[in-house]
Amino acid sequence: MPIQPKQPPASQADFLRQILDINPNLIFAKDREGRFTLVNQALADIYGTTVEELTGKTDADFNPDSEQVAFFRSIDMQVMDSLEEKFIPEEVITDAKGRKHWLQTVKRPIIGQDGVANQVLGVATDITHRKLLEEQLRQAQKMEAIGQLAGGIAHDFNNMLAVVLGNTERLLSKCTERKLANASLKEGLNLILSAGERAAELVSQLLAFGRKQPIQPVVLSLCEVVTSLNDLLRQLIREDIILSVECEDRSARVRIDRAQLEQIILNLAVNARDAMPSGGHLSIRVSTVDAEMNPTPGSLESAMGRYALLTVVDTGMGISPDAMAQIFEPFFSTKKAGKGTGLGLSIVYGIVQQFGGRIAVESEPGKGSAFKVYFPIVDEPLAPVERKTTADRLDGNETIIVCEDEEDVLRLVSGILEDRGYHIIAARTTEDALRAAQVSHRPVHLLLTDVVMPVMNGRQLAAAICSFHAGIPVIFMTGYSDELLGPKKSLGTKEFLLAKPFSSTSLLQAVRSMLDKR
Repeated sequence: MPIQPKQPPASQADFLRQILDINPNLIFAKDREGRFTLVNQALADIYGTTVEELTGKTDADFNPDSEQVAFFRSIDMQVMDSLEEKFIPEEVITDAKGRKHWLQTVKRPIIGQDGVANQVLGVATDITHRKLLEEQLRQAQKMEAIGQLAGGIAHDFNNMLAVVLGNTERLLSKCTERKLANASLKEGLNLILSAGERAAELVSQLLAFGRKQPIQPVVLSLCEVVTSLNDLLRQLIREDIILSVECEDRSARVRIDRAQLEQIILNLAVNARDAMPSGGHLSIRVSTVDAEMNPTPGSLESAMGRYALLTVVDTGMGISPDAMAQIFEPFFSTKKAGKGTGLGLSIVYGIVQQFGGRIAVESEPGKGSAFKVYFPIVDEPLAPVERKTTADRLDGNETIIVCEDEEDVLRLVSGILEDRGYHIIAARTTEDALRAAQVSHRPVHLLLTDVVMPVMNGRQLAAAICSFHAGIPVIFMTGYSDELLGPKKSLGTKEFLLAKPFSSTSLLQAVRSMLDKR
């Protein structure tokens, strides 16, 4: 049966109206008083009204932003008075719900037979989606730039902090061993130690924000991590805040560094606490969802998949629309001076992005906030739980090659280990380390090496030494993850990542743990 052609509109006016309303662009005409003489459905939808209601009215009748209205009026008059077409590459219009839309508009005069323009015709394209993508890209580039800066200074700065913290710890320990009662000396050393730890924490935050913090991703149960923090969370928040933790799906497994996952949860909880100065309700929930993620910067494609969803909801002050656009920027804070670094949410953002996740925020002033963090679900077995070596089992007599091109760090690490009975072969260059490994009359039990060094890096050194000391474990000392991981994104079963700066106890525990694994 042949397809019957559709009947034409009842009139030419109806036909033209259909053409106008089917067009996704905003089409309009205005007179010299600013009244709309012609509008299409797209413009009526922006203002939350009908074509009939909008016709004969002005922008001021629907747009709450007086500056926008004045701008539109000024451009309209320029076009009509100059009798020339004008292209506005970017202007903003506020819709009926108070949301801003970015437009790219062409306006031209409608000239009568007398050569005078009493109306202006406009065609505007909504470029809001493109603007959001551009903003995402700029934000990503800004974060990458700061991350590169943080990574650039991290290696040298963390070496210096390692020397300051390590030697201060050793001096305090010797004071205790020798029962020195000089209170002023101990107080001074403790102040140095405290300041150094705060500096190390700040560097760690910058690296986390820039996605360059040393990491050890493993498969974890999101619910287990959240519930394990229950007691700590109750200590962090005040008594006038009710905390509820709910796990809707205990099977959700994610691949992430545990310390960084805990940092996400704690940062969001602290922010929620600060948003509820008069008390309230903090809810943390774990669930699983099928979700289509927003496109990443530089890509127009979204990703559909199964995600573990961590939702943190508070009943606090909420976030203003202006602040919402900046909350993930580094050093941006709505708190009073001295009440925060402004890195909390930017760190969360950096960590989430690093592990392939996404974060979304829903908030209104006075109605609280909901942070939703999406992590890709993995179908792999959980990582085994490792027990830390107890403090009374940190001594040893094994032979360890320590390779570090920074002399002060080399002396510090060697001294800490020698104090506990280990036999140390110290090397400032990879050539010295290789030579010592080849000629050593003792069996070598462990390699402890920096990563960034001249000639060859730590991983290359480890491969070379392991070729004639097969199976020895390796501990890599590193200031940030890009130093070590590069194209290889994981560690072997006999490899351990020790982030600088580290404490004496952390060093000794790592060494003893890797030696015991042999």
